Amino acid sequence: MADTPFQPFTDALDKDRAMAILKGATDGADDGELFLERRRSESLVLDDGRVRTASYDAAQGFGLRAVRGEVTGYAHSTEISEAALTRAAETARLAVGDGGGVIAAGPQPTNRRLYTAQDPIGDATFPVKIETLREIDAFARALDPRVVQVTATIAAAIQDVEILRPDGIHVSDTRPMTRVNVSVIVEENGRRESGVAGGGGRVGLGGLLERSDWEAKAREALRIALVNLEAEPAPAGVMDIVLGPGWPGILLHEAIGHGLEGDFNRKGHSAFAGLMGQQVAAKGVTVLDDGTIPDRRGSITVDDEGTPSGRNVLIEDGVLVGYMQDRQNARLMGVEPTGNGRRESFAHAPMPRMTNTYMLGGDTDPADIVADLEDGIWAVGFGGGQVDITNGKFVFSCTEAYRVKNGKVGAPVKGATLIGDGATALHRIRALGNDMALDPGMGNCGKDGQWVPVGVGQPTVMIGGLTVGGAAT
Repeated sequence: MADTPFQPFTDALDKDRAMAILKGATDGADDGELFLERRRSESLVLDDGRVRTASYDAAQGFGLRAVRGEVTGYAHSTEISEAALTRAAETARLAVGDGGGVIAAGPQPTNRRLYTAQDPIGDATFPVKIETLREIDAFARALDPRVVQVTATIAAAIQDVEILRPDGIHVSDTRPMTRVNVSVIVEENGRRESGVAGGGGRVGLGGLLERSDWEAKAREALRIALVNLEAEPAPAGVMDIVLGPGWPGILLHEAIGHGLEGDFNRKGHSAFAGLMGQQVAAKGVTVLDDGTIPDRRGSITVDDEGTPSGRNVLIEDGVLVGYMQDRQNARLMGVEPTGNGRRESFAHAPMPRMTNTYMLGGDTDPADIVADLEDGIWAVGFGGGQVDITNGKFVFSCTEAYRVKNGKVGAPVKGATLIGDGATALHRIRALGNDMALDPGMGNCGKDGQWVPVGVGQPTVMIGGLTVGGAAT
């Protein structure tokens, strides 16, 4: 299964029979499809000089969906056969009931391909990957005597997808994914701190295994660890915040992006529900979700319903102009799908999800934005966070941040958390840098128990009046 092409309609199913079964399951439905998938992945982890993990996984299966109104019937199986497909059709058919629906028009096909990689797992041999991990470990330890532990990861995956619709549309996509991460722990005077750097995308492993690439990651991980080694307890209180470019866009993704997904707005659960056409952010703020950027981690040639991905403007000059839609929510809201119907695997039904979500840059020099910060925090790295979709309230922890007073960058701070709500934060944006950047390619997004790869990005941004949780001064 690992080395042969994924050809389910040649090796396991008769396409005409599969189509007949799918049509039977969706007769009288509003929409539906047969989603077939094969996924292969490899992960190698060297921890403290020893190979901790060396795994290779392969799985395949199908999911069959029938949609009638707001009801979805979904059945899946790891066995790709006519018998399994027939059983799944009987289950999915229950959602259609007495029928009465008309299958919605299918997506327009596309010939574009957004990924340059072909077979990322086979880009390098197993011995080469192990040797590269050992070289990363040795290099990071040699950089500074305070390094006490190094963890290096090489991961690659390939996902083959076939989507068959009852109207005869047949879409396929082959999606590569790679990543190299380096984590460093340093110790001095009994105090330990860590730093992590890494990234990748829908690219081959070749470039990521180049010495210049992983050396830069190791140096960055060490830099962050040493910064935190000198960090002081973070202050607490309400103050102005400057967010760095790139990865800090994870706050935008969580606190605002989820609130702009179609299902939350159709059901009235989002803080942005009912605000279409209204000013929801400061003038000058434009937010997009763009799945069409070549080779990016969150990019998809087509989504998991077969709709080509799009460059979707969500907020334009502060005005809410669009939501991210899958086919079901788009139909129920009377709008067009946006190419955001995504699922973790064949075992999951699709839902509206982000791809690469980012804020466009402005025209201000980032150094001037920091210099205008009278008393606050300059946050350039983020870890985990939580958000409540219904009100947009968020809590995010900073992995690298600095105290700023009178425009002067002071000591790094540790333990800072940013607290606020997305809608208010959007209105309090005071400056946008001219340095918009995308993250290095390491994001995963969770929703309703499903995880998908995503990208984030933003310029340097100043936000007024956020609450900082930390140690009281």
